[in-house]
Amino acid sequence: MPGSPYLEETPSGLLTWQRFTMIGILVAVSLIGFGIYFDVLTYVITAIIVIGTVRYLASN
Repeated sequence: MPGSPYLEETPSGLLTWQRFTMIGILVAVSLIGFGIYFDVLTYVITAIIVIGTVRYLASN
């Protein structure tokens, strides 16, 4: 991996930004799909915003 601090390969079990981003995108798409299918998209978006805001404020 170019620019990586690891000599040959990423250690197993390490959550890299690429893997984290893909997991986040999959979770977001599935939540939005769930919200559209069950007609609760506004509740899902509101919950994501509230949880994100609380986590942001709690981390500072």
